[in-house]
Amino acid sequence: MTQPLLDVAGVQKTYTGSGRTVEAVRDLTFSVADGELVCIVGPSGAGKTTLLKCIAGLLEPTAGTVTLAGSRVDGPPEAMAVVFQEYGRSLYPWMTVEGNVELPLKQKKLDKARRRELVRDALEAVGLADVHGAYPWQLSGGMQQRVAIARAVAYQPKVLLMDEPFAAVDAQTRADLEDLIRSLWHKLGVTILFVTHDIDESVYLGQRVLVLSSSPTVIMEDLAIDLPDERNQLETRSSPRFAELRGHVYEQIQLAKHRKGDQHQADEVATGSHRAGQPAVAADPRP
Repeated sequence: MTQPLLDVAGVQKTYTGSGRTVEAVRDLTFSVADGELVCIVGPSGAGKTTLLKCIAGLLEPTAGTVTLAGSRVDGPPEAMAVVFQEYGRSLYPWMTVEGNVELPLKQKKLDKARRRELVRDALEAVGLADVHGAYPWQLSGGMQQRVAIARAVAYQPKVLLMDEPFAAVDAQTRADLEDLIRSLWHKLGVTILFVTHDIDESVYLGQRVLVLSSSPTVIMEDLAIDLPDERNQLETRSSPRFAELRGHVYEQIQLAKHRKGDQHQADEVATGSHRAGQPAVAADPRP
């Protein structure tokens, strides 16, 4: 059996302070194959960002392990890049677009010519080649987020983690950025783990959708998205199968709002439902 590129095994995160202990993440186990695009959705406060930070090596899990390409993650791995929701805070206003994209590459000890080549290619890929000399404050929110994406792409990661990256942009810009992500995913073959609170977005983008319970968090469902690989904002979102998948995920989210991790685990024992990490296809799959 092929080893997954990213493996999350029994990850738990507990916060202790002010005389009390809060269990944010109960027990998360799943894997992501090389080149896969997986979305994570769940109720507000479900621990989505906490999970992503544990995977990125920015937070140490209380229990469990994260493994990337066979190596345990115990700090930010070089083969991983993160795009956060607050793109404005992640860009330096006194640096040009080109300078912002190039900055992380200096940690890789590449020569200047190679760095410039990677920056040029990344800006071209996200449609910002013409504004390489501009400053972030001169750009729209959507363009600033493209700069953040370009910076991650230029880093050439094996895994790209995205934490609700389009939450602060308008609907049309969001649709354009969603298509950009799928385009980059196809062209680069990078593995993407995409956290979102938007159900439609998760179904449109992902090959799989992981639905999280309320905190303390477990995976309620690992759903395979059997839509055609070539997707279009109008045609895909208008299709009957998209509506079915969206409705299914919406129903699971509503259940998740009232179901904590301990209750879900008890339900799994009682019903013999599938283990998290083994994708389940929604009822009535269609080609």
